[in-house]
Order: sequence, then structure tokens, then C-alpha cells
Amino acid sequence: MNYTTQMDAARKGIVTKEMEAVAAKEQMGLKELMDYMAKGQIIIPCNKRHTCIEPNGIGSMLKTKINVNLGISRDWKDMDMEIEKVNNAVKMGAESIMDLSSYGDTRTFRKRLTQECPAIIGTVPIYDAVVYYHKPLKEITSQEWLDIVRMHAEDGVDFMTIHCGINKETAGRFKRNKRLTNIVSRGGSIIFAWMEMTGQENPFYEHYDEILDICQEYDITMSLGDACRPGCLKDASDISQIEELITLGELTKRAWEKNVQVMVEGPGHMPLNQIAANMEIQKTICQGAPFYVLGPLVTDVAPGYDHITAAIGGAIAATYGASFLCYVTPAEHLRLPNLEDVKEGIIASRIAAHAADIAKGIKGARDWDDQMSTARKKLDWEAMFDLSMDPEKARRYRAEAKPEKEDTCSMCGNFCAVKNMNRILDGEIVNIYDE
Repeated sequence: MNYTTQMDAARKGIVTKEMEAVAAKEQMGLKELMDYMAKGQIIIPCNKRHTCIEPNGIGSMLKTKINVNLGISRDWKDMDMEIEKVNNAVKMGAESIMDLSSYGDTRTFRKRLTQECPAIIGTVPIYDAVVYYHKPLKEITSQEWLDIVRMHAEDGVDFMTIHCGINKETAGRFKRNKRLTNIVSRGGSIIFAWMEMTGQENPFYEHYDEILDICQEYDITMSLGDACRPGCLKDASDISQIEELITLGELTKRAWEKNVQVMVEGPGHMPLNQIAANMEIQKTICQGAPFYVLGPLVTDVAPGYDHITAAIGGAIAATYGASFLCYVTPAEHLRLPNLEDVKEGIIASRIAAHAADIAKGIKGARDWDDQMSTARKKLDWEAMFDLSMDPEKARRYRAEAKPEKEDTCSMCGNFCAVKNMNRILDGEIVNIYDE
């Protein structure tokens, strides 16, 4: 029996090798996995041309996945450095890499990713069109926008962020309801400007069925971009954000009618007390389609530490329904991240994702923590290092402050509660000052 996409296969009862790989990773039965996939609530982004991919599933009932944004820019043209970031991100556990290249030979970089990288690969075709055509924005035609989508499909990307929710109606509502920070989405601002200058409808909205046909042909996941995501706390949950989400809900249904896998992109900046409600609204409007969030950042005043503000928001978002976290680095709002920034962003996002998985009761999620606690009880330092999310840093911190005695650390020394409790419960005498 033939199938066009992973969703189509699930609906027809066909077990794919990608489904088998995901079911094994997630400790989930194949039938349960396929039932969720058939409803659109779990996706396996996997372009038919990305042959080196190691499949991963995305859905709120699975382990929370993280995405790492990278790419070449006018101010940072070193392709080899970006590839090094990619390789490090994969080693550190990132399930997805998003190529946001906006300068130079973007296609060569994109093809290297899909030919060499086992992670899920995502792109934003709007950026690439501006680079590829080398002409003023208003002169790009509707057909040329669509041609870039097909090019990315042929190059093997697994998901594309398509900003099709900001149509003329949404744009008009945005202009009537003033924001503090306007539109902060790069893709959203580009397509908004194009509509304003040409007077035409958003081509990604107008020709949505053609884009779905491309996605179906290559089994590309549609990532419905949130052009109107809030760029500051004051703009969170406003009319523009919610109206666009309603449009994305309608577009989700249209994609499912063609067996195209979908995830929906969510808010950027948002107060803590609004996050859970936003997750519930999204699940309702988009019928449980996986939700992909940037952060959300829970305060606007921490440049240099936005990986922390995003991790706080991400943990809450994933606990209440988000299934895919886009990492944020300390360099957010300031500059392109370097290797160390990328590492810190990944670790912060992984902490957020894992904390949410524990809170949701994802099968096997807390086993890792219980293993660490056992190692700590035994004062087994090597096991603690091996179980650490960042073993290198854990080893370095201990080495930088070696204790007098190996069975303690420089914080507590002989006052170590773990050491003393182990000894007293074993019937030994504890003499803290004498030892």
C-alpha cells in the first residue's frame, strides 16, 4: 500500500521505519503513536530526500524537543563555524536545527545540512527569497516566493516556517490596533512590507493549496509561522496575536485534509501568568496540533541572560502543552551567538524541556533524575559527572576547587550531610571537627 506522508501512512495503518524509530525512543506503542499521528497531534518531520536523518517525534505527549537556530549572516559569513555549531548542537542533544541564513551562498549551506546532519532541518523560505533573487523586495513576484518553497523542498528540509497567517485582513487589524513593538518576526515583517508595497494578498496565504501540494510531495511538515507573535510583554495576547492564531487554526485543518503534517508557532514574549492560558487556547483552536514556542521570554529586561528568561517560560509552556522549544541564547537581542552562547542556550532549553517532561509525567523522564540522586547518595562523583547534562562543566567545577578529602566537596567538607548520614546509618561514629 502506498502513502504520501507520515500522516497519510498513519491514517492508512501503514507502519513506517520512522514510526518504529520514534515509538522505540518514546517507549510508546505503535498503535497509540499512529492514532495521535492520524489526528495530527504527533508529527515526524522527515523529508523524503533527507536520507541521513534520525527521526524524532514532536507532540505534547512525547518528550519535549528543542530546536537550535543557526545560519550565515552579512556580519558572520564563516560557513565552517556555523557547521561546527551544528555539530556541537547535535552532540549536546538538540533534535532540530533551523537554518536562518540570510546572506551569501545559502543553498550550499542548506544542502550540507540535509546531506550531513542527522537532526531535523528547518528553514524560513521568506529569508532566502530576499537573498536569492538579488532585487528589491517589492519586485519579487508571488510565483517567485512559491519557487523558493519548492527549492527548499528539493534540497531536503524537513519543515518550513511559512508566514501565511498574516493575510490582508490580519494586517489591517494590526494597523488599527497599535502595538508597543509592532511586528518583531523577521519573516512577518518582510511579508507585511511586501503586501503594503504591492497592495497584493500574502502569496503564502493566497496560494496555500499549492504550498500544501509541495509539502505533500516531499513529506515536509508545515510550520505555521507566527508573524504577529508579541515582541514584548505589553503586546502579549493582543488582538493581532489571537486573530492570527485563529487563521492558523483554519490553515491547520486545510493541511490535514491533504495529509500534510503541521505544527503551529507560538508566542515570543509573555508574562508568566498568561502562558498556561495561551497553551490551552492554541490546543483548542488548532485541535492539538504540536505547538512550537520561542521561549516565551517572561521579562524584557535581561539582555545577556535571555536564555534564562526563555527557559523559565519554556518550562511552563511545555508543561501546559507546547511540544517544541526554540532555544534562546544569551546573545538574543544583542548579536549572533558564538559557540559558547549556543552551548548555554541549548543547556537552558534542555533543562526547561526536561523539567516539563517530569511535570507532565512523560514515561521514563524522571529515571535520569533518580539515577543522579542515587549517585549523589553514594558520593559517586564519576557517575554524577556522567549523568550530568553538561559533564564537562561539572568536572571542571569540581577540579577548580578540589576538596581536602575526595568523599566531600569544597562547599561542605566534613559537614557534608550525605557523607555523615551514610556513616551514622551504617553504625559509625561521626566526629566532624576531628576528622
